[in-house]
Amino acid sequence: MPKKKVFVSGCFDMLHSGHVRFLEEAAGLGEVHVGIGSDRTLKELKGRYPVTTQEERKYLLEALKHVKACYINSGSGIMDFLKELRRVSPAFFVVNEDGNTPAKAQLCKRLGIEYVVLRRDPREHLPARSTTSLRKECRIPYRLDLAGGWLDQTFVSRHGAGPVLTISVEPTMEFNERSGMASSSRRRAIELWQTDLPGGDKEKTARMLFSYENPPGTREFSGSQDAIGIVYPGLNRLDYSGEYWPNKITSVDDEEILRWIEERLHLVALGPRKSDFRVRQDTWVTPTRVRALAAAADGCWQAILTRDEEEFGRQVRASFEAQISMFPRMMDRNVRTAIKQYAGKSFGWKLSGAGGGGYLVLVSQRAIPGATKLKIRRKDL
Repeated sequence: MPKKKVFVSGCFDMLHSGHVRFLEEAAGLGEVHVGIGSDRTLKELKGRYPVTTQEERKYLLEALKHVKACYINSGSGIMDFLKELRRVSPAFFVVNEDGNTPAKAQLCKRLGIEYVVLRRDPREHLPARSTTSLRKECRIPYRLDLAGGWLDQTFVSRHGAGPVLTISVEPTMEFNERSGMASSSRRRAIELWQTDLPGGDKEKTARMLFSYENPPGTREFSGSQDAIGIVYPGLNRLDYSGEYWPNKITSVDDEEILRWIEERLHLVALGPRKSDFRVRQDTWVTPTRVRALAAAADGCWQAILTRDEEEFGRQVRASFEAQISMFPRMMDRNVRTAIKQYAGKSFGWKLSGAGGGGYLVLVSQRAIPGATKLKIRRKDL
């Protein structure tokens, strides 16, 4: 009896034991067919070309005993494998946790393919490996805004003062470009400091990064919450009142609070924003909407300090809904589908960044299958 076909798709750059373990587990279900992202697609998604070319990656994968065949995906974006998936017509589509997306699950359901999500567990007695960890180690963090995002833009906060809440995120995984994790600001930080943030005064360092990213003549500013969220560890409240820089920065490095936040945040990948996406089209920024955003961010801050998880979720969602009321392009059919899928498992949700892709951020006390977790960067020792 012929084996059932299994399809997997990914980058597989700098092939390592974590890749092999994933393919080994997939092979337990049947005959493995691999679709790899083209060099062009990886440049679009990651902001850089892979270390190993598409032809070399294809050669290496086909040399593995666990792989029946390998194809270079002909599409683009996070769903670049559609043509290859249909050609293989597998019984199973296998992904790992950080490759799991609602769009993939829905596609498999529509095509009658069983969707399987594997954990990133290393082979016994071997270290956990990822392509990111094998690159020259870079400890410069990402950042995630929890509530109040957009209030760091003067055209918003001039209608009403309010806070933006950010957390500094350890680079335990490589977040996609244009996914709302301040990846572009992080790239500028890497240009300045290579692998580590400098010591010394954090506000001066954040101002340096902000100025470097927004040189004289800049027309659309990257908000200062990006630079501050990267440089300042832990949880931070940034109070804005119509200026590019907050008039007050309040930091929280209490270990119990940071661990409490980590335990309740779950990320589901939706794919990066398209290069031509313009979230500021069709906007409606009014004092009433700005006040709603500010109130939700303040409510979120209070919920975190009192560790009220249900209120935390409600205020994160209220902040997101206030953002959508001003920037309706943040919401599209894919986002609605993902929210519908996870709403019953969560107290609240938001999109990372300005919307149009990235990650669905869920607030839940319970584990959410297929979601990834964050590690908040702690205060420097």
